[in-house]
Amino acid sequence: MGALGATGLLGKAGLAEASNGALGNVPTQVADVNQTSPELEKWVDEVPRPSVLKPDGRKKGKSYYEVDMRQVEQQLHRDLPPTTVWGYEGQYPGPTIETKRGEDVYVKWKNNLPEEHLLPVDETLHGTGPDVPDVRTVTHLHGANVEPESDGGPEAWFTQNFEEVGPTFEKKTYWYANEQPSTSLWYHDHALGITRLNVYAGLAGFYFIRGKHERALDLPKGEYEIPLVFQDRTFNDDGSLFYPSGPEEDEGEPNPDPSVVPEFFGDTSVVNGKAWPRLTVEPRKYRFRMLAGGNSRFFNLKLFQYDEETQTIGDPGPTMTQIGSDGGFLEKPVEISDRLLLGPAFRADIIIDFSKYEGQSLLLHNNAPSPFSGVAGEDPDDVQPLPEIMLFDVQEKNKRCKRDRSRIPKRLARVPEINPDKAVEERELPLVEGVDEYDRLKLLLGTREHPNGLNWDAPITEDPKVGTTEIWDLINTTVDTHPIHLHLVQFQVLGRRPFDVDQYNADRESGSVGPISDYYTGELEPPAANNRGWKDTIDADPGYVTQVIAHFGKFKGLFKDFTGEYPWHCHILEHEDHEMMRPYEVLPREDGNNLFPDPLVAKKGGRTLFKIGPPQDLDGDDLYEDVNGDDEFDIEDAIALGQVAWAYENGYLELSDEQVAALDANGDGELTTQDAIALGRMALFG
Repeated sequence: MGALGATGLLGKAGLAEASNGALGNVPTQVADVNQTSPELEKWVDEVPRPSVLKPDGRKKGKSYYEVDMRQVEQQLHRDLPPTTVWGYEGQYPGPTIETKRGEDVYVKWKNNLPEEHLLPVDETLHGTGPDVPDVRTVTHLHGANVEPESDGGPEAWFTQNFEEVGPTFEKKTYWYANEQPSTSLWYHDHALGITRLNVYAGLAGFYFIRGKHERALDLPKGEYEIPLVFQDRTFNDDGSLFYPSGPEEDEGEPNPDPSVVPEFFGDTSVVNGKAWPRLTVEPRKYRFRMLAGGNSRFFNLKLFQYDEETQTIGDPGPTMTQIGSDGGFLEKPVEISDRLLLGPAFRADIIIDFSKYEGQSLLLHNNAPSPFSGVAGEDPDDVQPLPEIMLFDVQEKNKRCKRDRSRIPKRLARVPEINPDKAVEERELPLVEGVDEYDRLKLLLGTREHPNGLNWDAPITEDPKVGTTEIWDLINTTVDTHPIHLHLVQFQVLGRRPFDVDQYNADRESGSVGPISDYYTGELEPPAANNRGWKDTIDADPGYVTQVIAHFGKFKGLFKDFTGEYPWHCHILEHEDHEMMRPYEVLPREDGNNLFPDPLVAKKGGRTLFKIGPPQDLDGDDLYEDVNGDDEFDIEDAIALGQVAWAYENGYLELSDEQVAALDANGDGELTTQDAIALGRMALFG
């Protein structure tokens, strides 16, 4: 590593400075992947806190935002010249969007970037080429339960002022329903073939959903709740971002220039847009909303006491307590006895109590090798470590320190279990290595029928029906851990099971691969306690089948029914851009009961005939009430709660035949109370 640490006093950098700069220090496009950053003094800049975005107005009575993507110059370290970056609202990272659970939000993402890309574009990758603009953007709200038109799919890209759009572009203004638990989501670019470049340039930010239940937990809040995005960057001497224009060595045919690289690991820790920063904290509890937001790097984190003068690590520091994962709160807090593993795109909601460390410095230490293969702490020759992430300075208690009234509750939320017995499909999905036409390493996702993998543009092979449950077996035949992300859904982890990789690969290559059950070498290992909540990205380790279970639609009062096409992919961005991504499609119900939006209020002559809408969360615990104890919210619960909809007897809705058929549960051609009751969960209103 070229950026070596040195002692230094706390520098009060405050919020990251940003200014408009169309030229600035543009990155040097060289193929030397061993480029090192200039020597930088560590711990001289304070961690900035992203601003919270305010709505620009109202749309349909709900919050409406317009968010510009712009090129700016921003000071990423005291001793570096300003760095040219891309940022939402001209900030890197972008401002945080905060909303309430169940409240619609509308966002118009606007591309105001220059026509020339900040980083080297490989025009041989899917979605790129001489006839495709180099600067394309589309914003994905990672972890959101969202309609496909607002998902930010990779081919829904657009250029400046929407002058050119991708083949799946549908709308300029996205709608987010936020019908999911209180959680930390994040938004980032997702343009096909250049996601790694756009995110590395700076296009990412937080999005928090908050519910009534969260407010009742008495967690640290306000200035004591801090989002932290961990990333890695390499800098040129002039302060510009370095990103390689090709791999270190050709592996066969001459590589294109520029060329994608297998992975990228920067040599400098960047937290909230500052290189090797420090954070001054009071001796009390803090809540940290952590995100691993780098291209390829895993983080395996632990706090240690640290002597800044001698730059030596001492005894372990305070224990981290995890209260939430990707998709919301855990059922109860989990003390991280050793280290907290964050793969690319993972989020962790963490409480740290600094009360016993007054006047001390604490180092956030990382021991995850890069590339990562599921085992931390080892130091093989080919790793690119990044051990020092940031420093915490714990103040002595003084008059300015506020009394800590926060707490860590014994129970946080009820996380309803997705029952494996309800799964209608179990899919075997191998993760495999291959090569492209230039003999470059190419990672792919496959199926039982296509065990050697499929490209992005191959026909869809995963097609769950809305309202059904499936188990996906992620069969990792490669040597690296892959963080696999499913758009649309929050899933649950069933566990991991070892298998005979060598035999599976031999059979796969010979065309005689059998069911994965033929290759198991051990029992299913249950997930770690902090992986037992809602997840949207999971680390699939080599030599293991990682089993996840997902329900594609409303589930016990959570989420909404959406149909259409969504991606699933590896969140190592260099892998994603080079074919380790596939589309899947959620199909509508065959009975057509989801042809209309809910809630639906049908009127005739000014008189309400029929009300259909979602059940309500009466006690604010982010779940609907299960009165009869059958683990489902059904019509019996609705009757007990007095929430059953009513219909005007013999009233007819002025709807299409298809919509009438969808509502006419008993088939008598009329829409009556009997239909409302027969429709079960849909025949509810609040």
